[in-house]
Amino acid sequence: MNPAPHAFPEILLVRHPLRLMLRSLLHSNVVLRCLTEPELMELEEHLSITEVKKGEALLVQGAQEMDQYFILEGVLKRVVANPEGKEMILRFSREFEIETSYAAWRLENRAPYSIRAVTRVRVAKCPLPIWAEFMVRHPKLKYDFEFEVMRLMSEIMAHTITLHLLDAAGRMERFMRKHPEMAGLIPKKELALHLNISPETLSRLLHTH
Repeated sequence: MNPAPHAFPEILLVRHPLRLMLRSLLHSNVVLRCLTEPELMELEEHLSITEVKKGEALLVQGAQEMDQYFILEGVLKRVVANPEGKEMILRFSREFEIETSYAAWRLENRAPYSIRAVTRVRVAKCPLPIWAEFMVRHPKLKYDFEFEVMRLMSEIMAHTITLHLLDAAGRMERFMRKHPEMAGLIPKKELALHLNISPETLSRLLHTH
């Protein structure tokens, strides 16, 4: 069963004491780097900054209200659970990347997964209806964003397939090849769950890798 999200303190980006530093991080985001300075300033009016602790949820599976997240610091995970509470980690994401439930929102569905903090995380967030309205006015941004959403969906599908086709060593080697920068950021217990192997097996594989 998914825990309810906390009511995290939020500060509007335009009023944040670290606004200049956070703006610089935003401009390096995978989907926002196409924006001009005036366009980024326009978006700032709709963004709030929030920080979450390790293990806390930004989004809970089944939620109706959804936000768009731009990761400024830390690591998030996308997690899906069945009715019995068994969980599967679909993907990890880090600074300069995004997390979203845009496809579910467009289809008028509830959130199909939870988004939780693997480490302490700072994000900029915007309600998805406002984000969608903003993208309509900026076609290049909309193209880049929707391409990234499709890329992430394809990545998750490929990972799910490897869980069935590759053995434990193959899954670990594929992850290390595809995401070498994540290796030192993700706790071994979380990585083992993502790869659907035991922590002991993962430790042995890492020792011989």
